[in-house]
Amino acid sequence: MDIVLVHGAGGRPTTWSEVQPLLAARGHRTVAVTNPLTSLEEDVAHTGAVVEEFIQGTDGPLLLVGHSYGGAVITNVGRHPAVRGLVYIAAFGPDEGETVNGIVERYEPAEISAYMRRGPNGEWKSEASEEFWAEIGPDLSPAQRAVVEAEGRKAENLIFTQPTGKPAWGTLPSWYLVADDDRTLRPDAQRDMAARMGAVTEHVPGSHYTTLVHPQRVADLIHTAATAVSGTS
Repeated sequence: MDIVLVHGAGGRPTTWSEVQPLLAARGHRTVAVTNPLTSLEEDVAHTGAVVEEFIQGTDGPLLLVGHSYGGAVITNVGRHPAVRGLVYIAAFGPDEGETVNGIVERYEPAEISAYMRRGPNGEWKSEASEEFWAEIGPDLSPAQRAVVEAEGRKAENLIFTQPTGKPAWGTLPSWYLVADDDRTLRPDAQRDMAARMGAVTEHVPGSHYTTLVHPQRVADLIHTAATAVSGTS
């Protein structure tokens, strides 16, 4: 199965560094996107271009996987005719006209809000102090923490404030992995979004860094989705 992996705000393809080998071992072909993080619209366009290049000569079928803010991206890119399913890993799944900020503001502030800082042009980046790691990523090993620290990209405010178009999860099968101890995207928000989209839902303990902390569980769910949409075993 061809699988496109989309990172979250501030992320890079290294988000998927422990998941991709597990998927490859099961015969899947993957590509991890590096989005500009300038606006939701531009990230959707960029991911769409990656999709076109990735499936050139094959026309799919294709599975999209998003972590965190990457879920908002796949919710829109999923309207591409080659896409057969969507997998959300502790991710946003906005409805039509919703924004990432709008979803966040419906709930009590997540603990990460105390560590978010705005740059001079309104861009966002987390302040990764020792207190931050102790509260937001206590289950990361030193090596995994180094991966996250190396990502560390700024995200423009427009990725959070531009509204989503018609959500692909309204017509495509979806799967959702809820991180039950997430202090970045509240678990109750994750559960609500998964229920709204009618997603096949699984749960893992641990923080928002699900792809690094639980790569096998992530790969297992992606494989399950790929098997379901491709009709193979």
